[in-house]
Amino acid sequence: MSASLKRASRPLRRQLLRGGALLALLACGAGQGWAQPAASPTVWRMATEYPASAMPGEGLATFAEEVKKRTAGAIEVKPSFDASAGVKSAQMPAAVKEGRLEGGDAFGGALGAVDPLFLLSSLPFVATSVESAQRLAELARADYARAFEAQGQHLLYVTPWPPTGLWSRNPVATLPDLRALSVRTYDETSTEVMHAAGAQATSLSFADAMPRLKDGSVNAVLSSGDGGAGRKLWDYLPNFTAIGYAMPLSFTTINAAAYAALPGALRAAVDAAAQATEQQQWARLGTRLEENTARMRANGVTIQASPAAAVQQALREAGAGAVTAWRARVGSERAGVLDAFMRNERAAR
Repeated sequence: MSASLKRASRPLRRQLLRGGALLALLACGAGQGWAQPAASPTVWRMATEYPASAMPGEGLATFAEEVKKRTAGAIEVKPSFDASAGVKSAQMPAAVKEGRLEGGDAFGGALGAVDPLFLLSSLPFVATSVESAQRLAELARADYARAFEAQGQHLLYVTPWPPTGLWSRNPVATLPDLRALSVRTYDETSTEVMHAAGAQATSLSFADAMPRLKDGSVNAVLSSGDGGAGRKLWDYLPNFTAIGYAMPLSFTTINAAAYAALPGALRAAVDAAAQATEQQQWARLGTRLEENTARMRANGVTIQASPAAAVQQALREAGAGAVTAWRARVGSERAGVLDAFMRNERAAR
């Protein structure tokens, strides 16, 4: 038995052994492509806490289709959405490592306790355009991959989110309006930023935030139009202020032992499926903002496209402090990826 198979959890090990038919398929189909699907496909359960209509949900569905096509059914990805598997983003690394799921999508901002490097993409006012967010993601890919390897996982692809804005019950037109917010934030950094700007802030998953919106203890949510539309936040929060906070990433991973135990040709097929999925995710982002804006307006959301100068200044000043704190947490060597990104951005201007 290979070392990688020994390292797999017991449920994964059983599944990988059942997938031995894949080796026979590989031998029969060598030089001919995938002539026939395996009699007993390897099943990968992959979950996300987000709805099927949100970017991570669409990514999982796309990946499932790409894997089925590229392996001729030898691997079957079974996605689940809305945290129906009982696993939220912060719990995803442990669930995948322990074999409760073979893989899944996790929002990077929720993984700060696992490794603060995962907070990079959600640093405030650093990468706020599609182009800059993609450049930062590509620059940091090797660092992300190493960080997931340390958690017993293989990085498949990343999913970008549309720009983060501020959903609120009342308009946020002044500093007192900002300071009156009890806001759901999505990671440690955004919690620090909103506190520093004068608001009350609590980091919550969407699943945990929804009851708080219903009982009124939360009156604002930091989220993109994508996440907000997926959760129909307009039922509670009819105002959206486009503060351009960040364009964070979600990460989709697979158990490293399960990935390593695949025959080489299957690994190549999975890699190709992941690459195709990521390309589609970035392409979707190009039109996503317009689609979300149209849905929000159709559901009565008032969109403030140009935030009040005092509000934006307070948020940016608070954001600068959060970036400094992140640098201290990760150390100068690992913060080098941000330094390289900033140098490249200045040179491109």
